[in-house]
Amino acid sequence: MAAIRYNVILSRRRSISIIVRPDKSVTVRAPLRTSLKSIDRFVQAKSTWIQKHLNKNPGIKLTNNDKKNVNGEIFLYMGKEYKLQKIVSAGQFVKLNGEFLEVGHEDLSDAGRTKYLLARWYILTARKDLNERLGDILNRYKDLRFEPSGLVIRQLKSRWGSCSSKGKITLNSELVKLDPVLIDYVIIHELCHLKHNNHGPDFHKLLGELIPEYKSLRKELRKFVIR
Repeated sequence: MAAIRYNVILSRRRSISIIVRPDKSVTVRAPLRTSLKSIDRFVQAKSTWIQKHLNKNPGIKLTNNDKKNVNGEIFLYMGKEYKLQKIVSAGQFVKLNGEFLEVGHEDLSDAGRTKYLLARWYILTARKDLNERLGDILNRYKDLRFEPSGLVIRQLKSRWGSCSSKGKITLNSELVKLDPVLIDYVIIHELCHLKHNNHGPDFHKLLGELIPEYKSLRKELRKFVIR
């Protein structure tokens, strides 16, 4: 069996855990003072389990880096599929029109221009939509007085979101491609970190009170590959 490559994250936790992501990366989370030798022994003991998950079918890739940007190609927005339709236009635009995601510019043979316009549309749309969803959720749970110090929306390579020790929430712009139920789950997950900056029992108790089905949503989210 080939050696298993993995990343290590040390944090204030009580036990070692292993995460095998859809993109085939392996992450080991361990308590702060755990030796690398102990971590490696743990990984070797779990090698059969890890290999089983590595051999599973790849998840649904979200990034558009490998797209050819041709008519009929499928793009995601808010959990729905849209067919790309390129239109000759003196002005540049991207818009949804029924089942189509329309992109207009002068030279349709310029795939780089199409790619650029789509990337810009996704990030601008994500900033608008995710800001609005956060506002709606804060209003929905105003009795809990979630007070994030700020919101950053950008494309992340391996995470859906994070919450800093100072209360700043960062969300992956790729979230805008997912079903709104999954988007809200990620936002609420990060808001819960404002109360409990860990993944301990109190954190999961609060998350479970706000989203009783969070385990099934977490499982659904793992089907998607960010990078």
